[in-house]
Amino acid sequence: MAPPAKTFTREEVRNHTSDDSLWCIIDSTVYDLTEFVDAHPGGESVLKQIAGQDATSAFYNLHRHEVLSRYADLAIGTVQGEKPEVITPQPGDLSPVPYAEPLWLTPHFKSPYFKESHHKLRHAVRVFTEEVIKPEALECEATGRYISQEVIDKMSQAGILHMRLGPGKHLHGVNMLNGAVKGEEFDYFHDLVACQEMCRPMMRGFQDGNMAGMTIGLTAVLNFAKDQAWKTKIANEVFSGKKKLCLAITEAFAGSDVAGLRTTAEKTPDGKHYIVNGTKKWITNGVFCDYFVVGVRTGKALSVLLIERGPGVETKPIKTSYSPAAGTAYITFDNVKVPVENLLGEENKGIHVILSNFNHERWVMACGSLAAQRFIVEECLKWSNQRIVFGKRLIDQPVIRQKLAKMIALVESNQAWLETITYQMCNMPYKQQAQHLAGPIGLLKMSITRGAHEIADESVQIWGGRGLTQSGMGKYIEHFNRTYKFDAILGGAEEILGDLGVRQAVKNFPKAML
Repeated sequence: MAPPAKTFTREEVRNHTSDDSLWCIIDSTVYDLTEFVDAHPGGESVLKQIAGQDATSAFYNLHRHEVLSRYADLAIGTVQGEKPEVITPQPGDLSPVPYAEPLWLTPHFKSPYFKESHHKLRHAVRVFTEEVIKPEALECEATGRYISQEVIDKMSQAGILHMRLGPGKHLHGVNMLNGAVKGEEFDYFHDLVACQEMCRPMMRGFQDGNMAGMTIGLTAVLNFAKDQAWKTKIANEVFSGKKKLCLAITEAFAGSDVAGLRTTAEKTPDGKHYIVNGTKKWITNGVFCDYFVVGVRTGKALSVLLIERGPGVETKPIKTSYSPAAGTAYITFDNVKVPVENLLGEENKGIHVILSNFNHERWVMACGSLAAQRFIVEECLKWSNQRIVFGKRLIDQPVIRQKLAKMIALVESNQAWLETITYQMCNMPYKQQAQHLAGPIGLLKMSITRGAHEIADESVQIWGGRGLTQSGMGKYIEHFNRTYKFDAILGGAEEILGDLGVRQAVKNFPKAML
């Protein structure tokens, strides 16, 4: 909101330094703080120190720019003949900060991968994220409340729930963000754009709480359910947001070691049902879901069942490093009766169902982690240019520039690798992706989460005590440092994925080179 049209000279502002009339200037806008002195969170003495003065440097040394929007009613005018120098971004705007955006979004850089539809989708998703998702994310992360049905309905109506699963026939004919992209032309670069844009609120618990279970679980239904009418019913319920679905594979006994699952499914004597017994742990969205895509042991092999919440199904929340908004659950199946028609894929061949979506799941996590890292780099660049220490900006210190150089290099190199892998996904049929990309995607995710470790560490050093504080200027730094490890564990631990990548490479090692 623009300040009032009234103007003042700097001399006029300097005359307002008393308890009865205390003014200051921040970036050419004049603020009357008289009634705010007692309510100022930092105490009245801080405001009295800048009474009648230009407090721009002092303000930005302590606060984020968006703080001003909360106190717009204190603005009474502007300094005569002066204009603001600090940019107030509008919904959908690109950041002008160097390296705050991928190179394909910056002036003077070209990319062979991204077309006009990718730019249109980027803008549309960013506006939707800033106006609809971010306010919800901030509140849910702080309170632990699960995502509201209202926001889920808005995402469904905008086609966002559909696009979260990546390219496919489920997108054909879907109106996505008022025609930003057609479902028939939606490719993995559109998927990359949507994924990275939706991570921008930087609330990691809510990010997983925002239907992540559907993203990694519904594909099993779409690809492996045998009865077309039943599959359509489940898909429609979930895409409409009326029902929630999650993937329930991990157990206390088996994480990355999927073959070690102990949950059992035994057929009834009449062969019409399975009786499921066992537990699942760390299941994202499990607390509030209606459907569970469950890995079970049928005899000596694995199968996958869709289980509906009902008698014998109990979910309990698990406290983790991020917000309860994720709905992380411990699930107990106690003699749960499941129709045999709910089998996904073939009995005793469930490992193929489980593995089928790992590439996309890991790729999505790589996209999200890298987007968060880029956001942290932007925060560090902005802070380094505004924070004054020992009479100089942080950016004027060589040691800080070296840290920033390391962070930028990690983000840009991994983004380039991510785009290369994405290009292969766009040009390989699914069978070839499963054969050739599991290893490279595993190595990519490992590289990105290792980069997150370095960036989290360096960012806290740059921000100091603020990087350890859950509110205020450094809140995103603290949050990232506390939650970045989720991407290093979920979807396959770094060590497992690194080993997978090397084993796949060695499998094709030419004997002639021995």
